[in-house]
Amino acid sequence: MLLLVAVLLAGSVLAAVHHAEVVAHRVGEPYGALVLAVAVTVIEVGLIVTLMVSGDPDEAATLARDTVFAALMITCNGILGLSVLTGALRRGAAHFNSEGSATAFATVLTLATVCLVLPSFTSSATGPEFTGSQLAFAAVASLALYGLFVWIQTIRHRDYFLPVEKDSGEDAHAEPPSDRATWTSLGLLLVALVSVVGLAKIESPGIEDGISAIGAPASAVGVVIAVLVLSPETLAAVRNARRGRVQTSLNLAFGSAMASIGLTIPVLAIASIWLEGPLELGLGGTQLVLLVITGLVGALTILPGRATVQEGGVHLVLLFAFLFFAIHP
Repeated sequence: MLLLVAVLLAGSVLAAVHHAEVVAHRVGEPYGALVLAVAVTVIEVGLIVTLMVSGDPDEAATLARDTVFAALMITCNGILGLSVLTGALRRGAAHFNSEGSATAFATVLTLATVCLVLPSFTSSATGPEFTGSQLAFAAVASLALYGLFVWIQTIRHRDYFLPVEKDSGEDAHAEPPSDRATWTSLGLLLVALVSVVGLAKIESPGIEDGISAIGAPASAVGVVIAVLVLSPETLAAVRNARRGRVQTSLNLAFGSAMASIGLTIPVLAIASIWLEGPLELGLGGTQLVLLVITGLVGALTILPGRATVQEGGVHLVLLFAFLFFAIHP
């Protein structure tokens, strides 16, 4: 039964992202990447809250931190690395808009610092936690930064987030879906999101038992959630990179990372009112080191506006390092 539920859960995630892509094709860039990012974040938040409610309060204390940080590493190293590698292999170098990408990456790093780094250094609460007022500040700051970025991306400097190369794929000139098809996909997207949350509540014991069976720490549950949620979006980013739309791939990567922090933390701040147990958001030593090196390498990759196979390989090695040390801390 758990295996069947796992298959249905994966299918619901794929269906949700597929219908989000249909809506994204209709509204165009950069709105399309925004739709995908928000859809993925809704799935992620639903899984986090579901597992926190259904699991042991003490074991779920770090689930949100582990999931959000895993999403950050997967997007800023995995999706970014694969996109750059794919684009560079096909065209010698991957080209993208450094202004928009740098703005997005700087916002991601700021959100990560405020929400995931500062809790390890504040002194008002014991352990890597925020007090109630500190958590409220982080939630408001996250929403403000995310809202400001959405305005920059879609209105103020929309041209910074458009692909710098023409689409060379088979569907480069495909007609956008009709209004009826778009509204149908939007409705099915909502159904798929609700299904994901419901199936995750059934599957949560199986995920936790599987992590224990391989001898991995409980924090690996967050990695599994992030991998499950972001796998379809990773495939979408690689497809765009193959068509020469590396900027769209980066929009997906940074948009998902930003939404993962900027929308998850406010929801958790509200949910903490009735959730039992502590909410530990502060990163550990290994995670802090990986975040710092990701920020440095990411800046060097993005600022020139083009990247080679080497930069893609470096980011993928950082992703594999994160996955390895998540299983063998």
